[in-house]
Amino acid sequence: MTPAGRLIVLSGPSGVGKTSIVKEVVPRTGAIYSVSATTRPPRAGEVDGRDYHFVDRKRFEQMIAGGDLLEWAEVFGRLYGTPAGPVGAALESGRTIVLDIDVQGALAVHRKMPQATFILILPPCREELRRRLGLRGSEDAAALARRLAAARKEISTARQSGVYNHEVVNDRLEEAVQRVVAIIRKESPDT
Repeated sequence: MTPAGRLIVLSGPSGVGKTSIVKEVVPRTGAIYSVSATTRPPRAGEVDGRDYHFVDRKRFEQMIAGGDLLEWAEVFGRLYGTPAGPVGAALESGRTIVLDIDVQGALAVHRKMPQATFILILPPCREELRRRLGLRGSEDAAALARRLAAARKEISTARQSGVYNHEVVNDRLEEAVQRVVAIIRKESPDT
């Protein structure tokens, strides 16, 4: 019988560098990346099916109604969710699969799969998070302020939840990647 795989959940506030870490961690560990679905439009350079499954609101609502999502949430007016099928298939085949989601999503996953490994990615400081969000160029000053306020709340919620097994500060990307790789190798039988 194939051993069960391992679910690794990386989460943290928007702009903390989760996606940058995951893009480095997945090839180094041989884990599978779980591609989320979203109703937001693609940013420059994003590819449907690689970065996200970009769907309209009607399709996303059908996914919710059909029970096709492991978790989902509305964030800043856009819907985000984790398709359950690929996660289940990876785990059944004994593979490690990595989710890159926000704290709200991680807490929802924990209710269904508390045995997963939860890693909270943190910014080195508030000023650096502001800088990273500003580099995206996708928000005006008011939207940036809302994201920073949400980030403070998310970090507080995450730390108080008792869900997270690990915290990694993303100060220097390579060091953060190495810490996450070490956690995954320790937690996962196949990496």
